[in-house]
Parts: sequence; C-alpha cells; structure tokens
Amino acid sequence: MKIVIANGKHEADFVINMFKDQTKDLIVINSDKNFADYIVKNNKVAVFVGEPYKRFVLEDAGTKNADIFIALGEKDADNYAACMLAKKEFNVKKCICTVTNPKNVDIFKKLGIDSVISSTYLLANSIKTASSLEDVLQTLSIEEDKIVLTEIIIGANYRISNQKIMDINFPKNATISCIYREPHVIIPNGSTIIKPKDKLLIISTPSEQEKIVKFIQNKK
Repeated sequence: MKIVIANGKHEADFVINMFKDQTKDLIVINSDKNFADYIVKNNKVAVFVGEPYKRFVLEDAGTKNADIFIALGEKDADNYAACMLAKKEFNVKKCICTVTNPKNVDIFKKLGIDSVISSTYLLANSIKTASSLEDVLQTLSIEEDKIVLTEIIIGANYRISNQKIMDINFPKNATISCIYREPHVIIPNGSTIIKPKDKLLIISTPSEQEKIVKFIQNKK
C-alpha cells in the first residue's frame, strides 16, 4: 500500500511512526525544513521538502496512484488544495484531510474529499466545557473512524500529573502512544512519569474517547 503524508507536525510524526513498519511505500512531504529534518532523524524515513499543493512537489515525491493521501497541514485551504490535486491529477484512491474550521467538514466532503476530520466536529457531542476544549488540541480519525487519536496537555492539578503510568489505572481500551515533552518525543512504558505540560497522544475507539478525556482531566 502506498501512503502519502503531507505536512503536519506532531500528528504527522505519530502517523509516520505508525505506518512506517506497515508499508514499504510511505511518502512523506513537509514544507517545514526544520521539522522535515526532525522527521528524518526520528523516524528514519526520507522527506520531500515542499508545499504539497504544488504539482511538481507531488510529482517529484512519487504520489501517482497512491492508495491514501493524508493532509495534516494547519491551513484548511492548503489541505483541500493538496487533496484535490492528488485526487484529480495523480489518481490517488482516497484522500483524508484535517480542518480547523468544523464548518469545512461537510463543505470539503461535498467538494470531493473522501474523509474530512475536525477536532471540534468530533468532540462536540462528548466534551462540553471550554476548559476541555482548550486542553484537547487535536483529534485525528483513521480508517473510517475506527481509531481516534486524541492529544491532551496535562495540567499541574490533574490527578495523573507526576504519576507513573503503571500506577494510574489507565483505561484498558486506550493506549498512550507517545508523549511530547518539548523538545523531546517519548515512547512511554509503565515506568514513565507523566509530568505537567506533557502532551499525551492517546489511541482509542471513538466510543471510549469521552471516558478517557474525563479520566485524564480528573483533578486532585
């Protein structure tokens, strides 16, 4: 399976790490040279530096006939443009993009994007408080919403803060896939201590997401 991952920061880092051992044909494109260097060093994969909404960049990267194209950039319009270019000009079978504006979910789908993901859109029915929305930075749904990646910043007053993972009775149907502790990315184990300001990337099913967010944000 040929998979293209276009732009994005720590979400891209996670998705690359997840897919790199599952496919021999992983193409990574990133417009940020510094972050591209980080991806190369951290994941041992080649990165094409350039804007993925430009034809020559997709052509040079070998996007033609890819099975999946995932656009994770910060700008909705850029993600849309990259996906449509990949789909119409490079015969990509399925395009997925993230958006910051939830109103663009339905719009982009109607315009031809196969799957459009918005953190606000996915969390609206499960997270009601403003404080939760500030802490939950990003949700990325993969494989038709079977897997949800939730990213949460740990507050100093959270019960799990300064605790070892093995001691917090973390929900069974979820996994802390990695911890971003600036400037490091940590692959955790049971002995890893969760610290204030850590950014946790958690994999779960959509049905478990609300329970996990409440568990993590439970205060001392």
